[in-house]
Amino acid sequence: MKSIHAAALVSLGALGPLASGSAHAQQQGVTPTEILLGSILDLSGPVAAMGKPARNGMLMRLDEVNEQGGIHGRKLRLIVEDDGYDPKKAVLAAQKLVNRDKVFLVAGHLGTAQNMAAMPVQFEKNIINFYPLTAAREMYEPLHRLKYSFAATYYDQVRLAAPKLVADKGAKKACVVYQDDDFGLEVLRGAEAGLKAGGRELAEKTTYKRGATDFSSQVARLKAASCDFVILGTTIRETVGVMAESRKSGFEPTFLSTSASYTEVVTRLGGKAVEGLLTTMTAQHPYLDDASGPLRLWANKYKTRFGDDPNVFSVYGYVIVDHFAQAANKAGKGLSTDSFIQAMDSMRFEPDMFGFPMISFSAQKRLGSDESRLSQVVDGRWKVVSGYAK
Repeated sequence: MKSIHAAALVSLGALGPLASGSAHAQQQGVTPTEILLGSILDLSGPVAAMGKPARNGMLMRLDEVNEQGGIHGRKLRLIVEDDGYDPKKAVLAAQKLVNRDKVFLVAGHLGTAQNMAAMPVQFEKNIINFYPLTAAREMYEPLHRLKYSFAATYYDQVRLAAPKLVADKGAKKACVVYQDDDFGLEVLRGAEAGLKAGGRELAEKTTYKRGATDFSSQVARLKAASCDFVILGTTIRETVGVMAESRKSGFEPTFLSTSASYTEVVTRLGGKAVEGLLTTMTAQHPYLDDASGPLRLWANKYKTRFGDDPNVFSVYGYVIVDHFAQAANKAGKGLSTDSFIQAMDSMRFEPDMFGFPMISFSAQKRLGSDESRLSQVVDGRWKVVSGYAK
């Protein structure tokens, strides 16, 4: 298991504290000079193309605020563990971060099954699961004081988008192919609920195992069922694999995926095979020549810092650290789990240059936003094609 350490200073003095005084002596992960954060990402497995840019986005925000002097005089330090997108390794990573490294919280953990496996380890030690990189409902349900999720769920993304698109496209047979795990089941359930509300049912459904590379049998099954609208409960490589196999076999339905497929890696790897793919999403992909000046400048700064183009997971990592820093600053000098929760439950993060909607929390609301919109692959690039729906 790989471990990556990064240190930075964060200063956001414009916000007033909720608490004052020195940090509680018994607060894990907080010393007079440091706040220690942990993250669990895939840096070597099937979704490393998500994990690596997410890590870089976190580091970029840390580097920026490093120049400003700290959160009430404390440095931020980040420890990133590589779980290879394996739930068993995610448990080991959580145990290390919580029990050995003694982090203040775990931020940006990537993957549904991985978070589900690791959260009990964290919660036993009163460690917050902050902005996990998965849109599963379990990231905020059932209500738990240590859960904070920031983006519309896969379930709601598909539930809202699928029936409208099926109607708009005049589709006769809607079907689904999904990853055989907690993530894929969320997509399936959203599809079933959305279609049921419109008086329809899935004509066919088929699964694949996490990490699969051959989708010939799944595509043959969908084609045999005459599916003309296919919902994808897939991530990066699997989205490309299903669509490439479909094009090869002359199977040309409308494809709808979720934010789990919304990354430039899909367009780069898929090429012409993924043209026309629709996905639900929130923050938009940051192109180096983006029409938005601030987003273009941000993307070029990232490129200079890391030698690689950013993607939407770079944005997620950046925003995760930014929102943590704002809330930690508001929590005051006496930072503790309780004071951080008090701060978070009063936060309102306004829409930003990345296209996020307004994100807010309360003691009874631990999903920051339930809004999503649509993008489509047009000439090899993601193009936003709808406003937010909720």
